[in-house]
Amino acid sequence: MRIGELSRRTGVPTRLLRYYEEQHLLHPERTGNGYRSYPEAAVGQVGQIRGLLDSGLTTEMIRVILPYLCGPGHLVPDPESLPAETAALLRGHIDRIQARIDCLARNRDRLTAYLAAVRPDDR
Repeated sequence: MRIGELSRRTGVPTRLLRYYEEQHLLHPERTGNGYRSYPEAAVGQVGQIRGLLDSGLTTEMIRVILPYLCGPGHLVPDPESLPAETAALLRGHIDRIQARIDCLARNRDRLTAYLAAVRPDDR
């Protein structure tokens, strides 16, 4: 499929699809006239890229881990082959996510306690 169709099917602008290609996240073939040609699997790949970006991963991190993913929630059959550097990159990201969760939970609890103290009837 051409880039416009991929854009329509995924809801991702063509400009962003070209950026994913520049970042080596997508690898379309080129037709004789130079047009990009994407396989059907690109629809799922774009969805996966969007999900990983939404989780806070950078395009650099995504480029590193994409070879070990074969779909949402599915790992390539030999997860032991994941290099130590890639595992450390993911561990660091997980730790940053947990730190944000902890901070948000503390803030939620403090705001809840404050609101209960100043407006005890608002529940």
